[in-house]
Amino acid sequence: MAQLDDLDRAILRLLKEDARLTISEIAERLGRPESTIHFRIKKLQEKNVIERYTIVLGKDLRPKALGILYIQARTPVIEDFLQKYIAHIVKTLAMLPNVLMVARSGGDGIIALIGGDNWEKVQDFVKETVEVLPGLERVELFPVDSFEKGAGIVGFLVDV
Repeated sequence: MAQLDDLDRAILRLLKEDARLTISEIAERLGRPESTIHFRIKKLQEKNVIERYTIVLGKDLRPKALGILYIQARTPVIEDFLQKYIAHIVKTLAMLPNVLMVARSGGDGIIALIGGDNWEKVQDFVKETVEVLPGLERVELFPVDSFEKGAGIVGFLVDV
């Protein structure tokens, strides 16, 4: 992991808040010369601390209801097929618009963040597209009522 000092962290905090800030604005807010800020940002990019700049979509485009989905696949008779089947489920889920994030969990598990216009639509999506998949041991859907940290991630993950 890259070593960051207080100035690097301050620059990153400002850019995370608003990546449109100019070097002049960052320098003014931090009370440092523009040349120092420019140099530091360039170094952060070279070290891949800053990989890219992107946007977070506003509330109008975000789903109104969210759920965390846990899927556990049943171990098939031929265990070698388990990893291939899980990879297939992950790939399939990743292509669906309601699926905001999908990840593998352990040897036989999958976790996904599901979004929809309302909770009923999220539940219907899971019933109609996930629960019908063969070879699943367990499918659990947990509603997300609120975020204490990281709410902006939803705006980052939404497809347009």
